[in-house]
Amino acid sequence: MANRELSIAFQTDKRAGEYIALAKQVDQYVFDAVSVYCDAPYHPSYGPLLMMAPHIKRARIGPSGIAPSRMHPLDIAAQTALLADLAAGGVYIGLVRGGWLAEHGIRELDPPISAIGEAVDIIQKLLAGESAGTEGRVYQIAAHVRAPYPLPAAAIPVQIGTWGRKLAALAGEIADEVKIGGSANPDVIPLIADYIAAGEARAGRPRGSVRIVIGAVSVVDEDRVAARWMARKAVSLYLPIVSKLDTTQEIDPELMARVQTRVKAGDEDGAARLIPDAILDRFIFAGEPRDIIEQCGRLYDAGAQRIELGTPHGVHEVATGIRLIGERVIPALGEYLAP
Repeated sequence: MANRELSIAFQTDKRAGEYIALAKQVDQYVFDAVSVYCDAPYHPSYGPLLMMAPHIKRARIGPSGIAPSRMHPLDIAAQTALLADLAAGGVYIGLVRGGWLAEHGIRELDPPISAIGEAVDIIQKLLAGESAGTEGRVYQIAAHVRAPYPLPAAAIPVQIGTWGRKLAALAGEIADEVKIGGSANPDVIPLIADYIAAGEARAGRPRGSVRIVIGAVSVVDEDRVAARWMARKAVSLYLPIVSKLDTTQEIDPELMARVQTRVKAGDEDGAARLIPDAILDRFIFAGEPRDIIEQCGRLYDAGAQRIELGTPHGVHEVATGIRLIGERVIPALGEYLAP
């Protein structure tokens, strides 16, 4: 039951000083990883990570995750090498197909699964000091291209974020982790594990070689009602999208349509009131510390190796949420997190 992990993730919408302050605060607690998102039109991941890295001594850090459609694998490799030079606890690379790309003027690379696979190959070759030469379906890189900068001393773990069967299977062949983003539902973990296992088998890897990470928006506060109300408003923005990805239990499409209509009309409160508790708890971490502890326990028991608690963390202040997670949630999960 031990050797599970708990991590924390931040949206990249902050001033430089805020990233540094957050890094100093999380370093007071026993987080295993610290992630930042790479959602358009927010700051790309590596700027915030480079500011945070000198102040995080224990946890590994990384982006969760970058769409190759937004950042070329040559740049991902170069930025990762620079980050590894600063990160005392190590780094990881998270890749995703990306969401809401078109509305931000970003064209998804085609075919998307090949783009992820080729990107991983290029990044890993560069960081190993090898030729990045590629004649792929998506990328064509000359054979003489190599990393002209100092390289990390060890291989960098790769995470692929997905709910999909095909991409999860690819991750089973080439990745170290799969992240199920926007979920707190234990039932989805064995389903994704089966998808991953198909790729593990193709690559001759034992089932379970690829770790499963699950994470979502989190709101933790001593005031349970306030925390869950804020969570309802936060989840209403993306629930109509992620509810379609979770096939473990059908959610009324008419309900989701009504939620989306309220969101588009700018009526966050009206959208939030439509979301029942049973749905809320499948897609978000919300409530007092004991609620988060119970949710995490169910996810670890279902097979999650790492749980990532995402933005905004607190009702009024991010720092309050982080403190409650660090002082109350992590110690209570000791039976899972003990080495």
